[in-house]
Amino acid sequence: MIRFRRTAGAAAALAFTAAATAVLGFAGPASAHVTVNPKEAAQGGYARVAFRVPNESDSASTTKLEVTLPENAPVGSVSTMPVPGWTVATEKRKVDPPIEVHGSQLTEAISKITWTATGDAAVKPGQFQEFPVSLGPLPKVDSMVFKVLQTYSDGEISRWIDPPGAGGEEPEHPAPVLALAAAGAPASSATPGAAAVASPDGDDDDEGNGLAVGLGVAGLVAGLAGLALGGLAFSRTRREPVAKS
Repeated sequence: MIRFRRTAGAAAALAFTAAATAVLGFAGPASAHVTVNPKEAAQGGYARVAFRVPNESDSASTTKLEVTLPENAPVGSVSTMPVPGWTVATEKRKVDPPIEVHGSQLTEAISKITWTATGDAAVKPGQFQEFPVSLGPLPKVDSMVFKVLQTYSDGEISRWIDPPGAGGEEPEHPAPVLALAAAGAPASSATPGAAAVASPDGDDDDEGNGLAVGLGVAGLVAGLAGLALGGLAFSRTRREPVAKS
């Protein structure tokens, strides 16, 4: 009986360890990449989005960010918000047919935005930076895929240029994607022009991670309960006299 109770206590301790490991495993961050936030907007309207750039290097800093707008979804009005310590430059391209913006026909559209760090403004290891942009009127397409190049101080370049897979799976180097819903369609799309910037320590669209953390916490609670029962059994064993053979 004593051996059984000690075994139960050890099993409870193992359950606790497994539960704690599950929590850490669920909560651990995935490989960070450049994203656009919010991830949804409405066709035909204006949206304020931010390109969120985490620094993945342990030793080098991010010194430049190049965002290429999709050729199949030109936007007539593109403006940037100043980012302290960073300069910004834009490139244009011809568009045909022209884009209509407030009754005017535009034959050129912004094709690329480049931010470059000055002084000590580079994104250092363990940090991230957001680069806000106002876009509109948004084209009548299902989504906009932005190809991004992230340059580090050691010369390395991360190429976030891969579109989503046909089955929705995430590619190895995913490009930021802004989903566009038809105007007036009931969806979770962000209100055009709304400044939807998430908290710095998480991704605003990681609902799956939140669920996983919840499940992990539940497992941890169960492990704690098992450990408590095992400890109770062990303490009872210490109090009960051992029968002599």
